Amino acid sequence: MTPIERTPPVAPLLSVPLTVAVMLAAYVLLMLYLAVGLRTLLRGPDRRPPRAATGRRGWPGLIRQVAATALGGYLLLMLAVLGYYEGVARVPGPFLASAFSGCALLVGLALPVFLAASWLELRPRARRGAGARGRGGSVP
Repeated sequence: MTPIERTPPVAPLLSVPLTVAVMLAAYVLLMLYLAVGLRTLLRGPDRRPPRAATGRRGWPGLIRQVAATALGGYLLLMLAVLGYYEGVARVPGPFLASAFSGCALLVGLALPVFLAASWLELRPRARRGAGARGRGGSVP
């Protein structure tokens, strides 16, 4: 019988206050990004329309928008994973390859659900617009 080898404990690379400060800074940046996006969406009608309204219509436009959103989200997630695991945690081994393939699988599984949800969200709006035009009403 061989004795069980124990690995020596690893000292943390960053102190707890510094780790909390980094996480807080990332949270503040994320909230600022979301605030800018919300402000852009809630602009008044006197401003130019959102880009999605002037883009392609129908299935090609929807698929393009969903694919661009998924790709952008994947790249942002990979940037966060790389930044944390290479810059802060310094995890050795094949972890990053597993992170890239695992996140790609996650995006691949979520993409059809996201596409269906986006289509269901846009469908009633298109019907209301077509119905209002057909009855002589105005479209907002």
